[in-house]
Amino acid sequence: MTPSSVVRRPAGPSAISRSGIVLGTGLIILTVALFAGPRSGTILMIGLGFGLTLEGFRFGFTGPWRRMILERDASGLIAQFVSIGLVALAAFPLLAAHGGELKGAHAPIGIAMIGGAFLFGTAMQIVLGCGSGTLVNAGSGNPIGALTLPFFALGSFGGAYHLSWWTDLGSLPVVALSGTRGLLITLAGLAALAGLAILFGKSGSHRLPARYWGAAIVLAGLAVLHLVVSGQPWGVVYGLGLWVAKGVVAAGGDLSGSTFWAASANAAQVKASLLTDVTSLTNLGLIGGAALMTWWRAGFSAALPRLPLRAWMAVVLAGLVLGYTSRLAFGCNIGAFFSGISTGSLHGWVWFIAAFAGSWLGIRLRPALGLEARR
Repeated sequence: MTPSSVVRRPAGPSAISRSGIVLGTGLIILTVALFAGPRSGTILMIGLGFGLTLEGFRFGFTGPWRRMILERDASGLIAQFVSIGLVALAAFPLLAAHGGELKGAHAPIGIAMIGGAFLFGTAMQIVLGCGSGTLVNAGSGNPIGALTLPFFALGSFGGAYHLSWWTDLGSLPVVALSGTRGLLITLAGLAALAGLAILFGKSGSHRLPARYWGAAIVLAGLAVLHLVVSGQPWGVVYGLGLWVAKGVVAAGGDLSGSTFWAASANAAQVKASLLTDVTSLTNLGLIGGAALMTWWRAGFSAALPRLPLRAWMAVVLAGLVLGYTSRLAFGCNIGAFFSGISTGSLHGWVWFIAAFAGSWLGIRLRPALGLEARR
């Protein structure tokens, strides 16, 4: 190999630059705490923790599903079940003892919910990012993630705008497990899913590497802290749609024609400061945390991938689908799957089955869309 053929990785930031990163982050959090209150500052810190953890441990929700389907690698999927189980161990007793102050991620099962979860699973495999994954990818400088994010937000706004029409197609009452019995059923269900992953996974893939254990434990701790501080489980989708709703109103738009956005709580949130919205703070922190971790490692060096026009068009369309369908499905991998199951919602289990089935389709569409070589 000649010297000219060596590809040099950009040098990471200096110690002075890293000190500046830490100082700047601290000042941002302090500013939020001063203007919006210590609760908002704490929630922003939790969001930063989510971003630092997901990017730092290189852990997510889309990739492990893809590896299970293509490579029969069960480790990432099992790590997700472990993390959800750890959250459930704390969330169930907390919800039982403080039901008036804390709420779970509970939603009904319906036609639109199931179809939305299936299409979400398809779209997330096309762009290789779910709700949290899109935020992490955008924060870390991934061009596809950066392009997906604004269209995800637009889709989330549109899905919420039309939500009542879709739910009128039919849905069951909300079913939520609770108490010790509910916790045991949840843990047993997660153990059963882990068993299936081991059964269908390749030999030895059930052994979790240290970084997966780290990610599962830290994410669980942050999720429980988020529930206690904010009073609600970790979510992603609402905040993205809210950003667009605020933009529409600021531009003179009228949201009174939407049952969702005209609802008193949502209408008030559209008018209120962004720093008062829990999900927005968490999302902004998550993007910032991923950006900080990326810069801390080696700086931003992502190059624009050489993709055909149909691939970029597919990314835009998939972003819209991600946002729109996640509203119909009452959440993404975080709000529905992770937080739904860990706080007892039956819809979280149905969401997982439908979205996992949709992932099969998304994986097979990627080559045809020009996003990777055909298999």
